[in-house]
Amino acid sequence: MASTLSELVYLSLGSNVGDRAANLRAAIERLAEAGTVRARSVFYETEPVDFRDQPWFLNCVIALETSKPPRDLLAHALAIEEGMGRQRTRDKGPRTIDIDILLFGDRVIDEPGLKIPHPAMHERRFVLEPLAEIAPGVLHPTIKQTARQLLGGLPVGQVVRILKPET
Repeated sequence: MASTLSELVYLSLGSNVGDRAANLRAAIERLAEAGTVRARSVFYETEPVDFRDQPWFLNCVIALETSKPPRDLLAHALAIEEGMGRQRTRDKGPRTIDIDILLFGDRVIDEPGLKIPHPAMHERRFVLEPLAEIAPGVLHPTIKQTARQLLGGLPVGQVVRILKPET
C-alpha cells in the first residue's frame, strides 16, 4: 500500500462580485475538504490590475496541507469556482470567486492547464502581500527568493490595503 504524503500548498483567493467576504469564507470552507487549512491571511481590498473597469477585489491567501496531487487539487478548486457561480465571460473580468494554486511544496510543474508556481505570482502585490503575511520565508522554487523578498522588489503601485474591520 502506497503511503500518501501531504504537502503544504499556498492558494490565492479573490472575489469582486456579490458578498466578497462571504465568498472567500465559503471557498475556504470548501477547500478545507481537500486537506487542513494551516493558515489564512486577513482579507485585503485590492484594485483590479489587468482589466481595471470593474469593482475592487477582496483577496487572501491560505496555506493548505493536502495529500491530493496537484491535478486533483486544481480540479477541486475549479469545481468550487463553478459551484459558486463563477462565469468566465471575460479574461481577468469580474468573478464571484477565483482560486489559484501559487505554490505546491517546492514543486515546479509546467503542463497544459497547470503551471506551478503560478506564473505571475511574483509580479502581483495582491498575492505577495497576503502570502508574505502568513509565510514570509516561503521560497519561490525557481526565482529562489522568499515571499518577503519578492514583495520588497515590487515597483510602487497596485493598491492593496487590509480590510478593516475584518469580516
